[in-house]
Amino acid sequence: MTIYFYKTSDPYGCFSNFSLHGIYLEGQNWLTVEHYYQAQKFVGTADSDVIPLIQAATTPVTAAMLGRDGDRTPRPDWNAVKFDIMAKAVLTKFLSHLDIQTVLLATGDRLIVENSPTDYYWGCGLERTGQNQLGKILMQVRTAIRQRN
Repeated sequence: MTIYFYKTSDPYGCFSNFSLHGIYLEGQNWLTVEHYYQAQKFVGTADSDVIPLIQAATTPVTAAMLGRDGDRTPRPDWNAVKFDIMAKAVLTKFLSHLDIQTVLLATGDRLIVENSPTDYYWGCGLERTGQNQLGKILMQVRTAIRQRN
């Protein structure tokens, strides 16, 4: 049986990048994976002044809004590095929080899908034809944690 997740209030909501499970990366604390991911878009750019604003955002929704602002230009290598940045953040999240690590491991070998109706890269999109890259990362993290234990 496939596991679908999207909103943090739904079952498996801890798989969402918006879940309030902080991470420590790049020598800094980040409230959520979403905060970290959005900030990384602007590392080394003329718009890097938005990074502390993203980091200080009180919600992941605000962090996402700041990171998706079309008036700012992400780093030129963003499409090439975004998957690895996300993978590192998600692994850190599940290594840092044993409660949700247990939830992830309890999924066994089931397919995990981000059921986003609008995101066809990280999620499955409305027609469930998207790439589901976040689901793939979660399954890779699950395997990596099993191999550590």
